[in-house]
Amino acid sequence: MFRNILNSIEGVSVFPIFSLIVFFVFFTALGFWVIKADKKYVNHMENLPFDNEK
Repeated sequence: MFRNILNSIEGVSVFPIFSLIVFFVFFTALGFWVIKADKKYVNHMENLPFDNEK
């Protein structure tokens, strides 16, 4: 049933490629951000759950 619906849409083959590109770009950018993140900022965020000050 779903195969017939998707086959009736023109250009449907573009969506999986677009999704893969968005997925790859997002996680690559996230990886670079994690590598380049300031270590003081990371340590501050790590310790937030244990901080009792309000």
